[in-house]
Amino acid sequence: MVVMKFGGSSVADAERLKHVAEIVKLYIKRKPALILSAMGDTTDHLLEAGDMALTQGKADIKNVEKLHLATIKTLKLPIQKEINDLFEELTRLLSGIALIRELTPRTKDYLVSFGERLSVRIAAAFFQSVKMNTKAFDAFDVGFLSDSNYTHAELVKESWDLIPQKITPLIKGNVIPVITGFIAKDEKGNITTLGRGGSDLTATMVAAACGAEEIQVWKDVDGILTADPRIVKNAKPVQNITYEEASELAYYGAQVLHPRAMQPCIKTGTPVLVKNSYNTDAPGTRIEHSQAASPKNRPVRAITSRRNVTLVDIVSTRMLGQYGFLAEVFSIFARHNVSIDMVATSEVSVSLTLDANHDLAEAKKELSKIAHVEVKTEKAIVSIIGNVKRSSEILVRAFRTCQFLGVTVQMISQGASKVNISFIVNDTEAAEVVKALHLDFFEETEKPA
Repeated sequence: MVVMKFGGSSVADAERLKHVAEIVKLYIKRKPALILSAMGDTTDHLLEAGDMALTQGKADIKNVEKLHLATIKTLKLPIQKEINDLFEELTRLLSGIALIRELTPRTKDYLVSFGERLSVRIAAAFFQSVKMNTKAFDAFDVGFLSDSNYTHAELVKESWDLIPQKITPLIKGNVIPVITGFIAKDEKGNITTLGRGGSDLTATMVAAACGAEEIQVWKDVDGILTADPRIVKNAKPVQNITYEEASELAYYGAQVLHPRAMQPCIKTGTPVLVKNSYNTDAPGTRIEHSQAASPKNRPVRAITSRRNVTLVDIVSTRMLGQYGFLAEVFSIFARHNVSIDMVATSEVSVSLTLDANHDLAEAKKELSKIAHVEVKTEKAIVSIIGNVKRSSEILVRAFRTCQFLGVTVQMISQGASKVNISFIVNDTEAAEVVKALHLDFFEETEKPA
């Protein structure tokens, strides 16, 4: 069995669905299970419709209908009534939102679920029309049970048993299940969404729970790249990478599987193959436990950056030789629901980074009672994922590059995993630093180490 996950751009319209069908046909003998995201921009259109209902009192689904009806018409699919039933359900929901002028997290999850539910029904019907034995399923009907933490729910442990109970008989019966990504239901029967990386998590859970030989994540890039191709035109695909390295890359900005989505595969050792649905000949990137040697003996796997970061410097002589100070600092951030990314400490200070979207006013007020606090905005994290045994070499070359560019490194942190070295620069300098580092570590001008 192989699990194949296709994102929104891969199933964006009728032409892309035709292409997906051709890809899936290549793997029929390996007994595929398919996980699909919502088509194209459908999730955005659903959220816009919800906002219109909330603020203007209108239940308008024209933008949602347009793509799906055009796809059905182009592919000549006999499922108009089934899709119309979903449209009617969606209209009733929006009318309710418009009436009471309230959009709760629970209702929002119900609202965005229509994207995936429409997607799998249209895709499965088309695949049937080209002689593939497919059947559409909502994830909650094949064992996806979650808690009630709406908008970012977590799957409960019972899902590990429920999923294979539902899906394994289908695979043995040569049925290709086409399953909604991203959604589940709680114990009360309410639809939930799995938050960031939710569709990838759906795919990895199916693969891990059912003992699949491999999970394929089909995206619009040639696998995991050595840098963001929007910044570095010469970015190259990485052939092999470990779960740990991929998690670090994803956390610090790379367009890879979200770290939480990889947890089921890490637990079972199921390999992940990241492929390009627009370029099927590209070998892609394989993610697994073992680490293959880097090509050309390079010490670095990839370089990534995350912009729009806030740096907080906290200084207090109370830290000197005292226990409990850091615990107090972190508890203040926890009380104000502020998540911390990077941390560096000294005897009398602690520096940390946060997402710029956090409102720090109240946290800063509380921290100022125990320390001097300075908040610096418009920063960026540059992360180098590399060989732990060559970390000294990586640091020397990275700082030499920053010195050459005239860029001041404002904070540095080496993760506990030791595969990640990250440092802070000004937001406006991040792209230039990434380009220069990539030139040094990956491009042809590099001298053999």
